[in-house]
Amino acid sequence: MNEKFKSGFVAIVGRPNVGKSTLLNRIIGQKIAIMSDKAQTTRNKVQGVYTTEQAQVVFIDTPGIHKPKHKLGDFMVKVALNTFREVDLIYFVIDASSGFGRGDEFIIEKLKNVNTPVFLLINKIDLVSPEKLLELIVQYKEHLDFAEIMPISALEGNNVEQLLGETTAKLEEGPMYYPKDQITDHPERFIISELIREQVLELTREEVPHSVAVTIDGIEKNSKTEKLTIMATIIVERSTQKGIIIGKQGQMLKQIGMRARKEIELLLGSKVFLEVWVKVQKNWRDKEHYLQDYGFNKDEY
Repeated sequence: MNEKFKSGFVAIVGRPNVGKSTLLNRIIGQKIAIMSDKAQTTRNKVQGVYTTEQAQVVFIDTPGIHKPKHKLGDFMVKVALNTFREVDLIYFVIDASSGFGRGDEFIIEKLKNVNTPVFLLINKIDLVSPEKLLELIVQYKEHLDFAEIMPISALEGNNVEQLLGETTAKLEEGPMYYPKDQITDHPERFIISELIREQVLELTREEVPHSVAVTIDGIEKNSKTEKLTIMATIIVERSTQKGIIIGKQGQMLKQIGMRARKEIELLLGSKVFLEVWVKVQKNWRDKEHYLQDYGFNKDEY
């Protein structure tokens, strides 16, 4: 007789830029969360669904926890902290190469107030010596009684299978929440907008900070060719940023569109024609109605 089916929800939390989205994409086996070496890349809770014959685990990749500087920052931190009480298990991801920091201390203090089991995942182990790794384990154990401590490399995949085994073992018997072939609960429009935003972050580097949002204005399908036309707008806060994104003779915008289109075609398995515009909306990150317009709805949290 088959074992009982298990299911549950797991939050992935940690400071910005420790590899949370990389881990989620590694587990799911497909890109559903954007990755960048800039802090605060993830803004909403991204749910990834991992299903086997024995279990289904719904992962929530939260925004990096940081000291907020504007309303968007407030929203992001609240999303992350509210997740703690919604799940069956928490992955607390740290960057082995950064060491223990004040940001980790802040998160640990929050974790002390929840009854949810916490796995400490020491990521980027390929960047540190075994001695340094041992020191980190001892240091973190002094601050919290973790259910498990696992060194991993989200990028290389080291110990990720073992992590999934330990995770499944901790979950209770439960239903299958999503169809077994579904890998995320986010609508395609959300992921498409994130893939475009990722290319803006990658290609403009430090010139355009996180004052960028992307809206999908329309998706049309050609019934004869099956080709999709996607219309999107990149929102920035200043006209100088608009100039940077468009670039000399439109070259930067062309590059953003070309790279994003390739990622979108991989996601959708379909040929895509992508039209991208750039629009200035001054100080949108500090205005409630713009935050809601661009998908940051506080009422959901």
